[in-house]
Amino acid sequence: MKNSSIWLGAFFLFGVFTSEAQEKKKMSLDEAIQLAMTQSTEAKLADTKVATKEFEMQTVKNRQYPDLKISGQYQRLTNADVKLKLGGSGEESGAAPKVNQLMLGQASASLPLFAGFKIQNNIKAAENLYQAEQYTAKNTKEQLALDVVKLYVNLFKAQESTSLIAENIKSAEQRVKDFTAMEQNGLIARNDLLKAQLQVSNYKIALEEAKKNVSTVNYQLITLLKLAEGTQVVPNEAVFEKNASFNASVDEALAGRNDLEAMRSQHKAAETNVKVAKGSYYPSISLMGGYIALDLQNVMTVTNAMNFGVGVSYDLSSIFKNGKEVKAAKSKAHEAEQAVEIMTDRVKVETQQANENYQLAIKQNKVYQEAVEQATENYRIVKDKYDNGLSDTNDLLEADVEQLQSKINLAFSKANSIEKYYDALAASGKLTATATLTKN
Repeated sequence: MKNSSIWLGAFFLFGVFTSEAQEKKKMSLDEAIQLAMTQSTEAKLADTKVATKEFEMQTVKNRQYPDLKISGQYQRLTNADVKLKLGGSGEESGAAPKVNQLMLGQASASLPLFAGFKIQNNIKAAENLYQAEQYTAKNTKEQLALDVVKLYVNLFKAQESTSLIAENIKSAEQRVKDFTAMEQNGLIARNDLLKAQLQVSNYKIALEEAKKNVSTVNYQLITLLKLAEGTQVVPNEAVFEKNASFNASVDEALAGRNDLEAMRSQHKAAETNVKVAKGSYYPSISLMGGYIALDLQNVMTVTNAMNFGVGVSYDLSSIFKNGKEVKAAKSKAHEAEQAVEIMTDRVKVETQQANENYQLAIKQNKVYQEAVEQATENYRIVKDKYDNGLSDTNDLLEADVEQLQSKINLAFSKANSIEKYYDALAASGKLTATATLTKN
């Protein structure tokens, strides 16, 4: 009894662990998109880059504030030979004092007043680069959302294939049983039985391929979404039953695409850097002030030595050297402008293609629905003919394959329609916004 209890407990624990390892999680497509945008490593890296760029912008802004420095020194002197000459006679004044230490304290402040507009333009360029990084992060999350859509759709296709093939295997195996009895009674030839058995084998091979696809795509999806190992995502079939009416607008895409906005911000930063380069043609002016305290042992003490004034500096060589830097900055700005033009054309093309692909997917879905009805009716007619001796085994098996293929095609068509719908949303720059609104 004791051993039986141990084995029973072990079997129970094994069953618990197995069920945990194969946990099924029903998830809508919008939920998967939200997880990708918040939990995936790529999304977190994009947010980190935005934070880094913000710190860099704050560093540039700090240049407009005054610099304040404080320093102090204590020096020990050994047997210093000090000779004091006071007055205009050039004669030494009294006995030489004994000096063996020096203390010095100093504070200085400097405030830039004018630097050829470099500070202001550097700040503007940094702000533009920060905006560009924000748009880049949004675009990264948009692409992550698209990746999730494709994986989600492919997982649905693989699971539907598995279900439909498994269902067909049951009817095919029953046909083999019927054919076996008929062959034993001499009602059909043996090669008809072999054809039916071969069809079952082919279905089983297709089933294993579909199961492999389910496992592969599911693992890719849970890895992207940072879900626990062994989680089996179950797509929500209701997602694939709707065909939303949507037409991506080119104007909305040009105004809402994050990748295009990122390039525009980079172009603004490049144009501002031209002004920064030109700033070297101007002098730098700053307001300065300071305080000094000094004590030279047995010689002198200085306190309250405050100073202030204006400093001017000008690099004369910039007149000759800075021209190349300005030309380089202008060339980079021109590169950025051309990149914006290229991306603008690409956005227009992608938007038009996304619209066409979505409309095509909707039309194909309607045709595949009709094909299922036709294949089902065709199989019924062929089956009746076969039962009445008016059709052979090849016709029956072919009609069965066509019926299965039509059902798989319809399932794939539903999935493709949803994929093309989200492609159109992405082309217009609305994918993540739509997913967020749906979630809320």
